[in-house]
Amino acid sequence: MTSLFEPIQIGDIAAANRIVMAPLTRNRAAAHQVPTDLMATYYAQRASAGLIIAEATQISAEGQGYLDTPGIYSPEQVAGWKKVTDAVHAAGGKIVLQLWHVGRISHVSLLPGGMPPVSSTARVAQAKTFTKEGFVDVSTPRALRSDELPRLVSDYRHAARCAVQAGFDGVEVHSANGYLLEQFLRDSINDRTDAYGGSIENRARLLIEVMQAVVDEIGAAHTGVRLSPVTPFNDADQDSNAQALFNHVLERLAPLKLAFLHVIEGSTGGPRDNVPFDYEALRARYKQGHPQGAWVLNNGYSRQMALDAVAQGLADAVAFGRPFISNPDLVQRLRDDAPLNAMNPDTLYGGGAAGYTDYPTLAASAR
Repeated sequence: MTSLFEPIQIGDIAAANRIVMAPLTRNRAAAHQVPTDLMATYYAQRASAGLIIAEATQISAEGQGYLDTPGIYSPEQVAGWKKVTDAVHAAGGKIVLQLWHVGRISHVSLLPGGMPPVSSTARVAQAKTFTKEGFVDVSTPRALRSDELPRLVSDYRHAARCAVQAGFDGVEVHSANGYLLEQFLRDSINDRTDAYGGSIENRARLLIEVMQAVVDEIGAAHTGVRLSPVTPFNDADQDSNAQALFNHVLERLAPLKLAFLHVIEGSTGGPRDNVPFDYEALRARYKQGHPQGAWVLNNGYSRQMALDAVAQGLADAVAFGRPFISNPDLVQRLRDDAPLNAMNPDTLYGGGAAGYTDYPTLAASAR
């Protein structure tokens, strides 16, 4: 019986345990979306995770949707991230970067020249984003033309190359939580009539093209993807047939032999059973085509749930999000069944060290 605390091979990444730090937006990048020394400290503190998936990071200036989120498309950003990866590796950890384009979940004040956000659709989302003025309604998007999509795919390829140059062990493509790639996947959002709209095959086309480009650039053994089949996050209404959609997506992804697939069960940060969905059937379909691909599950896992999921073969690894914010030594706390620090919600988004790098470890608390 496999243990949560056993090592696992995730593509070419040798992880010391099966506890993954999920990507967490913290809005602490410096000017020009450059990562900071404080971010290097934050991630190094959490390097005991088997794998860190660093926060969602925009692939281009067009992809930004929130204030002070980092980028991975300029030399300055690569240099900033290199300090982060060096610190994590020095602490014995492994770290990949989540590649992000928010699509319509943005605001004109965050985008170059006040341009509108871009999406699969020109319909505005009933959602909020975080700007200098605080939380505001997102702006009305512009539907991307089909002749713009090759450039978008190239942006993902370029970002993946930059991530490797920055020292990351790989990348996770963000195709979840109602952001751009999911805006193409779901027929509740995608109202296109071209080769990227209509049928399931057409709506999945952009994601598959992006994944193929990233794999071609940095290798499948360094590439993963995040999916959220039924989350309503960011005004992502349910697809008319989510099971069929994601069955198709996984059938198309399996031949790429990705290092891992990261699945959010249920509503992101909320109920795990908001909509009926057969995740085990999805896992079986994926494993049939790619038995070595690590299956990572996420959303509201307790210690016992994670232990059981790995022991029963329902997951190869389990991702924890918010518990890592206030518990840099979460792996030790889970191993020892020790109490967790409470999180300060007032310091989640933006700010400095407070509520970021000052949460105590068990060792520090014992002194």
